[in-house]
Amino acid sequence: MKYFNTAGPCNRAEHYMIEASTRLKGVEQLIDMKQYFVIHAARQSGKTTYLKDLAERLNVDGRYYTLYCSLESMQGITNPKEGIPSVIHCLKLAVKYARLPNPERFAENVDYDDYANMLKASLTDYCMLSDKPLVILFDEADCLSEGTLITFLRQLRSGYNDRSTIPFVHSVALVGMRNIRDYKAQVRPESQSLGSASPFNIVTKTYTLKNFTKEEIRQLYQQHTDETGQIFKEDAVELVWQQTQGQPWLVNAVAREVIVEMLHSDYTQPVTAERVAEAVQTIILRRDTHIDSLLERLKEERVRKVIEPIITGETFSGRMSDEFQYVVDLGLITNTKERLGPANPIYAEVIARTLTGDVQDELTQNSNTHQIPYYLKNGRIDMDFLMRDFQQFWRENSAIWGERFDYKEAAPHLILMAFLQRVINGGGQIIRDMGAGTGRLDLCLVYERQKYPVELKLWRGEKSLEKGIEQTLRYMDIYGVTKGWLALFNRTPELSWEEKIYMNRQTVDGKTVTVVGL
Repeated sequence: MKYFNTAGPCNRAEHYMIEASTRLKGVEQLIDMKQYFVIHAARQSGKTTYLKDLAERLNVDGRYYTLYCSLESMQGITNPKEGIPSVIHCLKLAVKYARLPNPERFAENVDYDDYANMLKASLTDYCMLSDKPLVILFDEADCLSEGTLITFLRQLRSGYNDRSTIPFVHSVALVGMRNIRDYKAQVRPESQSLGSASPFNIVTKTYTLKNFTKEEIRQLYQQHTDETGQIFKEDAVELVWQQTQGQPWLVNAVAREVIVEMLHSDYTQPVTAERVAEAVQTIILRRDTHIDSLLERLKEERVRKVIEPIITGETFSGRMSDEFQYVVDLGLITNTKERLGPANPIYAEVIARTLTGDVQDELTQNSNTHQIPYYLKNGRIDMDFLMRDFQQFWRENSAIWGERFDYKEAAPHLILMAFLQRVINGGGQIIRDMGAGTGRLDLCLVYERQKYPVELKLWRGEKSLEKGIEQTLRYMDIYGVTKGWLALFNRTPELSWEEKIYMNRQTVDGKTVTVVGL
């Protein structure tokens, strides 16, 4: 029986899957045109699945010999004297496993001392033996770096330029997380110069493997329904789409969590939105390898430069920078005309929990901090009481804890999120809405179906209060409530705590915004 795969590439015989070819059109036409091209997408988006499927289809078609070759083992091999022979070794194994003709002839006479030419020579010699054009799909190509990367690309470029007179590879795909222009970031400034005849100029076109659409999620889940009879309720599919935004690994992981872990493969029970919501929380808290590998990147300075303004809502002006493109390629953020923010709500949640983890741990051990029952009044959260508690906590701890964060500009937001998470862990949920350029961070506490919107904003002058109230009112309208809270952090060093700490109410059209000065 097939299952939802969350480990490695998919195959039709064992896994439910959306044909990757439907998510990436035009590649086979480029191959027919003898072009070299790039495919890039975030980790576990289906790249390897697509490449292996493409290689199989091209080989069955019979017009080409197609070779899938992973360069993952090349990570960290920067010296081309070691790196290029290692690439040859990867290709040798790939030729053998693909059962291409004359595998023993590949690189049989290679001069391993001539690392600057051996890749081109080996591929040329093998192409001369072949009765069909050779296509190579290099997976994990962005594992190459520095001298190895430059030498590898230079030899591909040289072979590409000489194809009219000397046999060489018909078409090449370079596949990884990064676009070809961003491979340059893997070359240190003091490394070998790229020169005017840049090896990066061999690429005709760049493709991005997109996430699933909502309809593709529905189609994927329908495969399971057709095989087992187990139904995915429409509101469950809708919630999966909303929480994952079609990220393939997450789409599969949520389904697997519900069906295998929660329902123990009892196919008589439907997959409901309530079960999807529970599965999402489990995945967030469990931090599987897929999520953990992404969140490790949060420690990198180039990632901080992009993520921090998303947390604070400040304007981000570096969309043309290498750092920005790197974070987009990681799949951590989405970049559209309307919004620059976390790629999906699950990532937003795990980003927040990761960056506030140390503070949450200390709060859990602090007997002076409390959970929801402490703040309840007539079955509802007494938000004024809760926010007064935070004011005192902020006054006593902000100077010390603010210095602990690498994300110092976002420290107020992160500390308040940690404090609220400690409270809500007693039985509730926090909905987060992050986005650069919004001028704020939106949070909504949810407890027993009651919603408590909280807007976080940094003081940037007199207009901050007026703007903050307007933004809080709009946020309250989203949830259809008449009460909201604006946490306004004033980090002006000359002000005393007596001037910073206050709480007052503003009423507009019957709606009340409580301004919490911090």
